[in-house]
Amino acid sequence: MGLRVCIDARIPPESAGGVAQVVLGLAAGLASLSDGVEEYRFLASGAMAELLAPVVGRENLLTPRPGPPWSALRRGLSQTSAGIWAWKHAPYLGQVLHRLPVSDGAVEGAEIDVVHFCSQAAFLTKIPSIYHPHDLQHVHLPEFFSRSVRARREHQYGAFCRAAKMVAVASNWVRHDVIEHYVLSPEKVWVVPLAPPVETYPVPSSSDLARARVQYELPNRFVLYPAQTWPHKNHLRLLEAIAWLREAHGLSIPLVCTGHRNEFYATIRRRVRELRIEPLVHFVGFVSSLSLQSLYRLARATIVPTLFEAGSFPVAEAFHSGCAVACSNVTSLPEQAGEAALLFDPRNSKEIGEAIRRLWTDDVLRSQLIERGRRRIESLTWERSARMFRAHYRRLGGVALPEDDCATLASGVCSVAMLKTD
Repeated sequence: MGLRVCIDARIPPESAGGVAQVVLGLAAGLASLSDGVEEYRFLASGAMAELLAPVVGRENLLTPRPGPPWSALRRGLSQTSAGIWAWKHAPYLGQVLHRLPVSDGAVEGAEIDVVHFCSQAAFLTKIPSIYHPHDLQHVHLPEFFSRSVRARREHQYGAFCRAAKMVAVASNWVRHDVIEHYVLSPEKVWVVPLAPPVETYPVPSSSDLARARVQYELPNRFVLYPAQTWPHKNHLRLLEAIAWLREAHGLSIPLVCTGHRNEFYATIRRRVRELRIEPLVHFVGFVSSLSLQSLYRLARATIVPTLFEAGSFPVAEAFHSGCAVACSNVTSLPEQAGEAALLFDPRNSKEIGEAIRRLWTDDVLRSQLIERGRRRIESLTWERSARMFRAHYRRLGGVALPEDDCATLASGVCSVAMLKTD
């Protein structure tokens, strides 16, 4: 019997989009590896199990066991004002409400050798594990989180990082951040770059492009921002940049935004009205993977003004789809973009606007960035990410590593090594 690995595909609601894409991409990458004897199981239920079944087979799905009623009650209370009060005024009760989840026995019962937690919502187990903290946004931008959520994240992320045999991150910037904040051994934290989700999707045809243009009532030319409407995604300054371009340069540049519209969307719509740019701004909501690929190919440029990213899927997806990119110069983005994107200060709407203006008016620059982006991303595939993770599974599971696995691990010490230089 080969090494048995469980990929935890239970997705917390607050990170459903990005983590689900990671799990599906990793599943496709592992399925493409034909030179190993490992067995992979995916711990999933509900919608995620249905998405995974065609990729991995239902026989390879593990179903989480139901917890006691108190567990669900505790999870609910920890997110409410009662949880906030408890953490602030009753430390013991607060610790009870934020107690670390423990394995329900499903992975132990399946005789799993290594557990891979793909989201921050892990659980304690004696089985060797890989943990993804993804990012520490709550530390750097605490104003976007309630006291209770900050306390829960800090408590759980730190504990799971210490409990895991390995901590996986997508960039060197996050690696240094996690090591410093949680005082971890550098040898424990590994960079494993994640491929863009669109890498596993079929390429849209010309009829798909035409259909998307009609379906979303797209203007002839537009710039694109794919992101949920979280405050840190910085839609407000992007809107100010669109307004500034009209006032300062006489450029009426349409903006198309995709992604789930959460509670902050009302604030964004109000700002659109205040700036009087309603005809220029189109929020089309969540779109299918095929539609998203079509939008990348139809857009003049992709603009990513986010205030914080552990690694931007829109930047990688735009590179992969042949779309020019301008993005923020913060956190991991300069490392990810290299010379393949225009960088700007995301807190300066005029800088954002100037980057948009250059991509809107300079065909030579746009073509150069498209080519640089293509070269930047061409070696970053889910098959390669899966090989890196498989080498770590073997290492943590006590399997003797062949030479090619050793070379794969060596290439993952620095994430930039995974990307071809310009």
